[in-house]
Amino acid sequence: MNLGSMMRLALALAVLTAGAFAFDPASALDRLTGHGGPIHALAAEPDANTALSASFDNSVGAWDLSDGTVRWLEGHAAAVKAVIALPGQKAASAGDDFSVIIWDTAAGRPLHRLAGHRGSVAGLAVSADGTLLASAGWDGRIGVWDVATGEHRSWLEGHDGSVNAVAFLGEGRLVSASADGTIREWDVAAAREIRQLANHGFAVNVIAADPAAGWLAYGAVDGGTRVASLDDGRTLADLTLGRRPILAMALSPDGTRLAVGDGEGHVMVVDTADWRIAHDSKVSARGPVWALAFAGPHTVIAGGIDDMAALVPVTGAVEPLLGRSQREFLRNPDTMENGERQFRRKCSVCHTLTGDGARRAGPTLSNIFGRRAGVISGYNYSPVLTGSTIVWTPETLDALFEAGPEHYIPGSYMPMQRIISREDRADLIRYLQQHTVE
Repeated sequence: MNLGSMMRLALALAVLTAGAFAFDPASALDRLTGHGGPIHALAAEPDANTALSASFDNSVGAWDLSDGTVRWLEGHAAAVKAVIALPGQKAASAGDDFSVIIWDTAAGRPLHRLAGHRGSVAGLAVSADGTLLASAGWDGRIGVWDVATGEHRSWLEGHDGSVNAVAFLGEGRLVSASADGTIREWDVAAAREIRQLANHGFAVNVIAADPAAGWLAYGAVDGGTRVASLDDGRTLADLTLGRRPILAMALSPDGTRLAVGDGEGHVMVVDTADWRIAHDSKVSARGPVWALAFAGPHTVIAGGIDDMAALVPVTGAVEPLLGRSQREFLRNPDTMENGERQFRRKCSVCHTLTGDGARRAGPTLSNIFGRRAGVISGYNYSPVLTGSTIVWTPETLDALFEAGPEHYIPGSYMPMQRIISREDRADLIRYLQQHTVE
């Protein structure tokens, strides 16, 4: 039996065991394809048979897990870093454009755009009753919002670094994890810090909590993976395996299993009853696991540097589905001349050379020379570019990369990127002149 057949069989068994899924075993999926950039976050709506994916290509995918069809949720102006399912066929997403969007996933349209963060938004959480949304900002603040109206309720401030993750505990309490190494508990109504639940010493990237069971799990940049008591903060389990950093966590809907993804491409699945490692596998042949979500008791969806997410069984032997294709920016630099090397490393994750319609965070570079900035139809440009008088020439592209987009075009959504060497800039421009003319 080949890998695809094994995965379909495992997924079918998971469906039968779960009882709440409607997969057809003959057409069960092993991957979700269509994004034009790496996958940063995943979420699942088991009862609705839907998964959500957030990508570097500025979009959110709402996937029907019965047949793999997707509805694209477009509205972010930069990479989407977080996504979460909300009650009533809604979702929320957030990212590098500093904004949070609440979506009607059935209609595929935004309901509310939540503004106020002064940095990227890396994490989201919804209260148990579905009325409040919390956002974790790299501006060091936690935003609290009304889900129904999008109204801003409060800012929770006190961390000494970016806030990477949040989770509601019930009874008006919230926990947050930060690059300052601490996990803090908050009184949401009073907008005040209650206590410091843990101080790991290294940046804490992800958390998962089960308030009813009284525990919180967290993963850190140094590879630390621990479970703390919500009563007194003492360590209940140390799951550290020496892999770093820890980048993703997901709790199964019934709370019985915790999945942990790391920078070395592994997914570890732990039984929460006794904190025994039930399954541990390398699901990415190359690159990290940035995102995880359960799609049944025996299946997780995993994402990383690939333009797709993989449905991975968490029982039995698993061969890596992620990291098998050769990403252009990971090619051996010795196999390319310098102009191509500059493009592959610094441009290819956002842009294509030809107008092939591929989903990317940036517009196509096809016929870029002589083109005015901000004119490609269907692309969500920043306002400063929409009205720009810049025309792309060898001289303007050289100035763009010498100063960096944030200085050459203040207010642009283009990521910070400078090419210091005049020779490297010249080689890149020559390469573009040769490969963007159609």
